[in-house]
Amino acid sequence: MQVQFSTLGALIGLFLAIALIIKKFHPAYSLMLGALVGGLIGSANLDATVNAMMTGAASMMTSVLRILTSGILAGALIKTGSAEKIASVIVEKLGKTRALFAIALSTMIICAVGVFVDISVITVAPIALAIGKEAGYNKESLLLAMIGGGKAGNIISPNPNTIAVAEAFKVNLTSLMVRNIIPAICALIVTVLIARQLSKRKGLNVSDEDVDLPGRKLPSFLAAIAGPIVVIVLLALRTINITVDPMIALPVGGLVCTLCTGHMKNFGSFSEYGLGKVMGVSILLLGTGTIAGIIKASYLQHDVVHLLQILNMPAFLLAPISGILMAGATASTTAGATVAAQTFSSVLLAKGVPALSAGAMIHAGATVIDSLPHGSFFHATGGAVNMEIGERMRLIAFEAMVGLTSTIVSVLVYLFL
Repeated sequence: MQVQFSTLGALIGLFLAIALIIKKFHPAYSLMLGALVGGLIGSANLDATVNAMMTGAASMMTSVLRILTSGILAGALIKTGSAEKIASVIVEKLGKTRALFAIALSTMIICAVGVFVDISVITVAPIALAIGKEAGYNKESLLLAMIGGGKAGNIISPNPNTIAVAEAFKVNLTSLMVRNIIPAICALIVTVLIARQLSKRKGLNVSDEDVDLPGRKLPSFLAAIAGPIVVIVLLALRTINITVDPMIALPVGGLVCTLCTGHMKNFGSFSEYGLGKVMGVSILLLGTGTIAGIIKASYLQHDVVHLLQILNMPAFLLAPISGILMAGATASTTAGATVAAQTFSSVLLAKGVPALSAGAMIHAGATVIDSLPHGSFFHATGGAVNMEIGERMRLIAFEAMVGLTSTIVSVLVYLFL
């Protein structure tokens, strides 16, 4: 007989995990400990709790494998200078008068081709700061442009969050990426509009110490985009009934990138660097799987649906709301999208919400309040432009506006298209 955990136990476990993360305990261990405590409170059965945790973690393994292979592409794009080249060309072509748009677009594209959103911001930051100093933009407007662009790119990328959601709903990764193109474009537009308003305010100026453009030789633009183009083409082959799994497409793109940029002898070290970048999120996903296993086996999903019925709200709103809340709780797009998708996928499908639409709405919702201070993204992006915590916190509301834009548009796409 399968044990079902109480809603109270699941919520206590989740809140405990959040509290531990805020206290700077390792997120993966925080989630695992929260799952254990929540399961015991919710069932008073140690064996059932451990089994649910194991089942949840096991459900993440295909996502983890794909994420590990994505490190090959990320490592190649960063270490060959391809990501930097793509950003510099876009900024150069659009010119200083459109600098904020160019910075946002650069970050969006780099994230969309498979680089993590925080790494995308860190990659573009030196170029953005140099342009900002010359054009007179403050740090707030520059960082918001990069973060907003990254959020837009993240919902149309083969990144860990997209992979995890696609796996949970058993939908094609490319289809899920395409589904949020319109929301991503709208998020980009809102990003630029907000960044321009911020640039008119008195803010932190870019100093000489902030500008540190690396002097290494970059590849040609065609060589830089070769890897991403190969990935896009391979993933798009599904439209003609040729399925290439991301576990194959992403490393092949990394190999092509390394080959075309003339760094083939360094392919091993670049792959090792990329593995280091994805190892943390892979471990986080396993921890996320344990708490997702407890929540999924609890009455929480049924109680939430019942609450929506009492409030007379349609069931499909569970998708964006769960994405928003879970990402805010974990301060991570990947963890939030994964927990929401794993927990509520069966309920949403049972209520008649198409898998692709539900996944897209959860994914967009996970970008609203995912950059809270108890997560690494907040600190990594602030550090990229040498911004203090208090100054960085003032951007959270504007970032949420960008994420909320893509979420609302994703819901509208579900309703009208």
